[in-house]
Amino acid sequence: MLLVYTYKVTPRLTYIMRHIFTKMLLIDISITTKVEDFIAHKGPKITYTKQPLQSEFFVKSHELLFEQGISDVEINVQDWNGVPCFFPTTEKCALPFDIFAASFYLLSRYEEYLPHVKDEHGRFPASESLAYQNRFLEFPVVDIWVLKLKKALQERFPEIEFPKRTYQQTSIMDIASAFAYKKKGFIRTLGGTLIDLTSLKLGRVLDRYLVLLGFRKDPLDFFDRLTAFHKRHKVSAIFFFLMANYSTYDKNISVINPTFRSLVKSVADYSIVSLMASYNSFNDIAELKKERRRLIDFINRPVKRARQRFNRLNIPDTYRLLVDAGFNEDYTMGYTKEVGFRAGTCTPFYFYDISFEEQIPIKINSFCIQYTALYKYRSVRKAQEKIAEISQRVRAVNGEFNIVFSNEILNMHERSSWQDLYINYIKSNNEK
Repeated sequence: MLLVYTYKVTPRLTYIMRHIFTKMLLIDISITTKVEDFIAHKGPKITYTKQPLQSEFFVKSHELLFEQGISDVEINVQDWNGVPCFFPTTEKCALPFDIFAASFYLLSRYEEYLPHVKDEHGRFPASESLAYQNRFLEFPVVDIWVLKLKKALQERFPEIEFPKRTYQQTSIMDIASAFAYKKKGFIRTLGGTLIDLTSLKLGRVLDRYLVLLGFRKDPLDFFDRLTAFHKRHKVSAIFFFLMANYSTYDKNISVINPTFRSLVKSVADYSIVSLMASYNSFNDIAELKKERRRLIDFINRPVKRARQRFNRLNIPDTYRLLVDAGFNEDYTMGYTKEVGFRAGTCTPFYFYDISFEEQIPIKINSFCIQYTALYKYRSVRKAQEKIAEISQRVRAVNGEFNIVFSNEILNMHERSSWQDLYINYIKSNNEK
């Protein structure tokens, strides 16, 4: 067991110490404020204070973990052997910065509590983040820091045995619209036809009626082939279905449609199925509970995972709403238009709510790439290279690589550039 000495135990300090040592390094720790217990301890130990007691493993503490609420924190990003870091320490320290305070700052999304200008969907823009502004958004810096901490601890305490973590990858599938043409009803079908005609998209008009007349399968209905592909390549996948009523931003077919119910149940037979929380349920717990209940009734099993429509997150309110609605895992932590690690990590973590100074019971599973962030690379080859680059960084720290796709861009019936990209991604990752 590793003993940590500090002058004051706070909820923030306990949270980040347990996450780094217990969840990431997989070792037991104990925290003490008693000098005599620290000195008497014969095993590995570190101090997290302003000054070292003796010649022990020492990390100089920043005030962040001993404060309450939000303050204007001054941050200067520095370089540590090619890795960005902040909250610098002194030469006496085992590390050149306060890894615990810096990790807490990123994991708690401290900066999202600070004043900022939201985008058109009420989201925190990537451009407002410390990581984006200092060009380390595409690096899982918390995991990199922890690996360096592990190496330093091994050099100082060779008797510590660190269990090994393993790299994992998960395909997250957004199913906001189950079908392109089927089961839309007369009014929506007529409206879609008129729009295509006025836009001179005659090919879509032909496709629409070939599907409706039964001569061609709906282009978004490839779930059986996708499931077979995942099974063949042993892919872990989660399908997030939208269970909302029709609205401006939620345009799935009717949730009471028997075909839709049958589809969801068939996908749930072979993959994990969970809820894409609708646009309108963002601040409406009654609506969120109703959507969750609908999905539970469909698949006859618990629904504990959620993703927000359009990746809408309002820190910390969204996570408290999810907990109150019965969820214990979230897959929304990431950016829609930027590749990277919004919380600086590729390791799942429990969310710490600064407004109440407590950890709340919801596990955050960050994604680092959504297909919409790949549009700017303009070619499949460049997008493929970016996926490989980011996945390699996750693999190097034995993290979890979560990537988001959608049935609206993956057409498994006809060859497309997005289909090629996804297939190549799965195959290349399985070959490593």
